Amino acid sequence: MWFTILAVAQLIYVAVLATWILFEKRTPIATLAWILSLIALPYVGLILFFLLGPRRMMRKRLRHKRARAAVATKSRVGMRPSDPPTVQDDPRVAQLVRLVRCAGEPPATQAESVDVFHDTSLTYDAIEAAIANATHHVHLNTYIFDPRRSGHRFRDALIARAKDGVVVRVLVDAVGSSDMTNAFVAPMREAGILFARFNPVSFARLFHRVDFRNHRKVVVCDGTVGFTGGVNISDDYLPRIEAEPFAGRGHSRRRRKPLDSMGPWRDTHARITGDAVRWLQLTFLDDWYYATGYVARDEAYFPTQTRTGNHLVQIVASGPDRDVEAIQKLYFAAITMARERVYITTPYFVPDDAILAALITTAMRGVDVRLLVPRRSDSLIVTAAARSYYDALLAAGVRIYEYQPSMIHSKTLAVDDFFAAVGTANMDNRSFRLNFEVSAVFYGPADAGRLVTHFMKDLALAAEIRPTTRQAVSLVWRASEAAARLLSPLL
Repeated sequence: MWFTILAVAQLIYVAVLATWILFEKRTPIATLAWILSLIALPYVGLILFFLLGPRRMMRKRLRHKRARAAVATKSRVGMRPSDPPTVQDDPRVAQLVRLVRCAGEPPATQAESVDVFHDTSLTYDAIEAAIANATHHVHLNTYIFDPRRSGHRFRDALIARAKDGVVVRVLVDAVGSSDMTNAFVAPMREAGILFARFNPVSFARLFHRVDFRNHRKVVVCDGTVGFTGGVNISDDYLPRIEAEPFAGRGHSRRRRKPLDSMGPWRDTHARITGDAVRWLQLTFLDDWYYATGYVARDEAYFPTQTRTGNHLVQIVASGPDRDVEAIQKLYFAAITMARERVYITTPYFVPDDAILAALITTAMRGVDVRLLVPRRSDSLIVTAAARSYYDALLAAGVRIYEYQPSMIHSKTLAVDDFFAAVGTANMDNRSFRLNFEVSAVFYGPADAGRLVTHFMKDLALAAEIRPTTRQAVSLVWRASEAAARLLSPLL
């Protein structure tokens, strides 16, 4: 009797939840995996579904979407009805701009100047100078805020501006900046700096997804100068002799210890001035609203730009709050549009099926496709997973290089002479679907050419991986690569 009742109850429970999952329209593999887990593990599967399943993702999406809408509305910033003229007669530019707009992201706008830094010391100097010159506000969002030497440098600079009456907001990811103690933050709060942590992890938030991380790096000063790219505030970028001794839990994205045996990390960051900065500002403010519930209404955060400039820039954000994975679709489209070259630099290369297919088919068309990754990233699993894709790429004609001197942390994409992207997103599933990311896209030969020039300089410090190189890989390591590849959706 009771056995029959329980069997019927389980059947109803599986049927209801299975129907719910089906209407979520996830990938067939993900849908089947959830349904099978509910059948095989009735209690554990149910708990996992409510912790990690589509329901939690949708709830997060709705909350962050409301935040974005509130900021855009209350700060009196909206999508402009038309885009500015392109800087070149290339129909591919118009198509990519339209793609991003259809994904719900801002239009392409003109920037007065664009500077790309490939040396973190120059990046830090430029950001510090912008902070020192700010008269109204400084907004800083970073994944890692290292409380060692680099952190003290920027904390002191921010405190100095706050004491002079400048509004300073600092937003850090709760996991990426987990080494920031209350003692380190206290002087910032005492100086009047507004400080918040994004998506904190605690017992009270046990039923919130902890894998939605804010991986963005954005600095905006007075609404006229903006920065974004791969550079965190971290001693990993300093020569080891200059960095303070490592004494904390660690803070790297994947492994909880820096690569002490290697030199300072190589990264790429962009500084933008002019009208395009408003969209970096909006990206920061909607994250700030999400973390604090506060909407900045002062029109001074979006000053009117009188000088336009010749750079066409589009700020593209993505994350689990969006209905469309804008950065992934933009990169896919740009790669498939290539006629001459595709140059990619990424520290974590674990492509999804679409990006992998785009790279392979583009190389098979005869396009010069090159991929630059670190010889050893800060995660052995990611390194192994990345190398599991080498054979298929090499067979298609993709040229792969491993950067030798240190960890290369840049996230850049250059296509022909019309497209260049510098941002925070890696070529992996986590960046495309789970993290909050942002990329600055520059359309035109001048900006694309500069990125290509430095890419070639990096190749001079890299070793090319050839089919003969792969033939020498041991069976044990190949098995490790295959095993690591199974974790690709989570990496």
